[in-house]
Amino acid sequence: MNFSAPLVPATLLRRYKRFLADARLEDGTEITAHCANPGSMLGLKDEGIRIWLEPNDDPKKKLKYGWRLVDHENGHFTGVDTSVPNRALKQALLAHEIPELSDYPNIRPEVKYGENSRIDFLLHGENRPDLYVEVKSVTLSRQIGKAEFPDSVTARGTKHLNELIEVVAQGKRAMMFYLVQRTDAKFVTLADDIDPTYAKTFDKAVAAGVEVIAYECRISPTDISIGHPLPFQR
Repeated sequence: MNFSAPLVPATLLRRYKRFLADARLEDGTEITAHCANPGSMLGLKDEGIRIWLEPNDDPKKKLKYGWRLVDHENGHFTGVDTSVPNRALKQALLAHEIPELSDYPNIRPEVKYGENSRIDFLLHGENRPDLYVEVKSVTLSRQIGKAEFPDSVTARGTKHLNELIEVVAQGKRAMMFYLVQRTDAKFVTLADDIDPTYAKTFDKAVAAGVEVIAYECRISPTDISIGHPLPFQR
């Protein structure tokens, strides 16, 4: 999945009000960029880090830059746009690039289910139960090679797990798809200390039959795509 415009490097000055970030371009110009990430961005918002911005000339957009990547300056990147996982997975599903999901020819995004919720993808196939797929973006890493979810308390995430438990109880399939937007991750796990309620509900969901898979991302300043599967450790 290519970026809409070539990314430009910058230095992060601060991230604030959840969706705003001030940055300094290489020519010294200071700008405000949209930050498409409502999470805590733990470990990814330190002043002075190198980031990559996507410029735009859309007259409808007040901010002319969007923050897309953190450059760890060691050959690795983290994607911070939480809309990327759904877009990247949709592209991969249509191309049948995810083996675990390739036998479902019909793909419907954003289908209503549960209590005022929308499942990220509802997959249909003949002679098999419908498959409900909930996608989560993973960006936290507090230990080399270890990716963790979530990076802050997520009542919404816990709600989704409970709704997937109900999906399984109805005789359908349900799956948590953790997409790691980091190129330095070797495995994925839960940050129990950050949100113990989510972790407890996750274990309950797995026991009830909710499936779990995780994949890495290939990330560069030109594009992001889904890479290889990663082990999910519990």
